[in-house]
Amino acid sequence: MKRIPVAGPSITEKEIDYVIQAMKGAWYENAGVFNQRFERAFAAHCGRRHAVSLPSCTAGLHLALMAFGVSPGDDVIVPDCTWIASAAPIRYVGATPVFADIDPASWCLSAEAFERSITPRTKAAIVVDLYGSMPDWDALMTIAAHRGVALIEDAAEATGSRWRDRPAGAFGAVAAFSFHGSKTLTTGEGGMVVLDDDVLHARILKLRDHGRDPGDFMFTPDSVGWKYKMSALQAALGLAQLERLPELVAKKRQIFSWYRAALEDWNGIKLNPDVNGLYNSYWMTTAVVDPELRVGKERLVLDLRERGVDVRPFFSPLSDIPAFRDTPEAKRARQENRQAYAISPFAVNLPSALSLTESDVARVITSLRESVSTLATRR
Repeated sequence: MKRIPVAGPSITEKEIDYVIQAMKGAWYENAGVFNQRFERAFAAHCGRRHAVSLPSCTAGLHLALMAFGVSPGDDVIVPDCTWIASAAPIRYVGATPVFADIDPASWCLSAEAFERSITPRTKAAIVVDLYGSMPDWDALMTIAAHRGVALIEDAAEATGSRWRDRPAGAFGAVAAFSFHGSKTLTTGEGGMVVLDDDVLHARILKLRDHGRDPGDFMFTPDSVGWKYKMSALQAALGLAQLERLPELVAKKRQIFSWYRAALEDWNGIKLNPDVNGLYNSYWMTTAVVDPELRVGKERLVLDLRERGVDVRPFFSPLSDIPAFRDTPEAKRARQENRQAYAISPFAVNLPSALSLTESDVARVITSLRESVSTLATRR
């Protein structure tokens, strides 16, 4: 039986052609041409002055924190429900991650929880656009400006989404993207930061190249930085994907529409929330099972995989994973973050690969209905 993948890209002759061009010509005096083209085009897409191509979104978050001077003794707020990559860079710089609750309307950082979490130690917040959804950026930016907190947008999962007609990546002082192979726009591995501030941009350029000032041809770094660069081949692939982004997002939204049409009559399942002002790119179509059915995500993932349907669990609260569980911040969060702990245990990401057909989605829906029914009777 054909397995239905949870994620995967759309690659056409356009991408292949651009990569071949880079293989043949992105050397010598043309070594940075595709990176520059990709960066300029992506900055324009986000409405930003600058874009810097990187090996991952994680690297982008790390560089943003370093550019802001976040260090030991500082707190950085992060939503409790996200992948560890949103919080790990906080530890890289020696700061303390503070886990705040999510908003049930968007599944992203709650503005109220954000404000409650701010203390004199708070230096920044990493705000995640989860699964293509986006938070109430208006409220978050108002609070951050009043309390003096730098905002970093983790837009890893939201390329193509928009909040009140502004694209993901347009929010926060710095925004970071992922181009992992599972993402809507992919370079295989890779990432990007976008920003407007010239001083922060100069710091990031220096930090990503071993502490060298841009244009230093004497190889004399005056500080220790990192090796955070994207190859020309990745940039060529990314540029081609960016030129196809409207098509890619349209396919993601079509996949979601197939699920929504087939599941709207089933009260036992709720899909990604419909938020006023949000144009969702639906990187992942996500299903939340009614808690009264008592079908946890772990059982559901295993059962569906046995049926040939690859699904992923909704991100567990960071405050409950082994990497952070024993910290004081995690213990506090487990007591306070009610929404994170209400949604996460019963939610899974359904197959959302760009290769899916309507018949693939129909099979997923049949399997999902059968699986939930079977597991609910075993409770």
